[in-house]
Amino acid sequence: MPTVHDLDTPSILIDAARAEANIARAQAHADRNGLKLRPHIKTHKLPYWAKKQVAAGAVGITCQKIGEAEVMADAGLSDIFLPYNILGRAKLERLKALHGRVTLSMTADSTDTLEGLAATFTDAGHPLQVLVECDTGMGRCGVQTADEALALARLIDKAGGLAFGGLMTYPAAGRATEAEAWLANAKQTLAASGLACERISSGGTPDMWRSSDASVVTEYRPGTYIYLDRYQVAKGVGTLNDCALTVLSTVVSHPTPTRAILDAGSKALSSDTLGLKDFGELLGAPDARVTGLSEEHGTVTLSGDAKLRIGERVRVVPDHCCVVTNLFNEVNLIDGETVLETLPVAARGLMA
Repeated sequence: MPTVHDLDTPSILIDAARAEANIARAQAHADRNGLKLRPHIKTHKLPYWAKKQVAAGAVGITCQKIGEAEVMADAGLSDIFLPYNILGRAKLERLKALHGRVTLSMTADSTDTLEGLAATFTDAGHPLQVLVECDTGMGRCGVQTADEALALARLIDKAGGLAFGGLMTYPAAGRATEAEAWLANAKQTLAASGLACERISSGGTPDMWRSSDASVVTEYRPGTYIYLDRYQVAKGVGTLNDCALTVLSTVVSHPTPTRAILDAGSKALSSDTLGLKDFGELLGAPDARVTGLSEEHGTVTLSGDAKLRIGERVRVVPDHCCVVTNLFNEVNLIDGETVLETLPVAARGLMA
């Protein structure tokens, strides 16, 4: 079998055993806390891992774009959540076709989105399940109050081809308690008006581990947990030894004793740091950090006892693995230095 030494650089390496262990750990946590797990495939974009996640016990998957969902449906994934406002005739027709193939649910946070959905989905015998997206502190999409959530839920409930599916949020990291209070209040507001809310969906890998059986959340949508990255390590989710994804790179220059250059720049490592100081670090070299990126060059700053040589191949743990996945056409599953399989990143790209 080929080894990592046979791969060109830059390349993505996925430690298969670590990814499998991360899947099992999260599923066990969800099971202990009475949560349904619905992993977000944006991290890996691979039917291979989506099927592994479902086989481990996930109730289905989450996709962020119709294109991602279409790829997953083509691969046989049958229960898909699309938490996004879908607008425009072309996308709505694709959504309708997808609804005919899989068990589909989605979100809306405005009457504008609901008008398009209600006009497209008219079959009361096969309604589209729609959840109301709630802004519980993230400051992105979502209704702002429980009363607004109730108003949209009523509209969904009255639409012939739609069915009210519950509430959905993507809470700000570290503010799970605030999100919990918001959702509990919204659930009570719905109940007081005669609307049951059996499904409350939340997400975000770091805060999943703070969940408990007392939560109103019934479903969780973690994404990064399968690979982990430097951001997740900084949040205490795991250690570098739990990170399954690394970028294999070659040292192409060493202009000074404290500066080396890799052949992995912003088109391989991404400039999305999620607030971290550096762009990545080298496995096995804690005093070597990727401190700068241009398109095809990664600048490594060396301190302490860190040493590199021109031609050396290194593995970089990125800050945000989800974005890195989307920059490559394929990934290499590895066991130690053995390449087990090379897989195309089937759902990469913009995937409108």
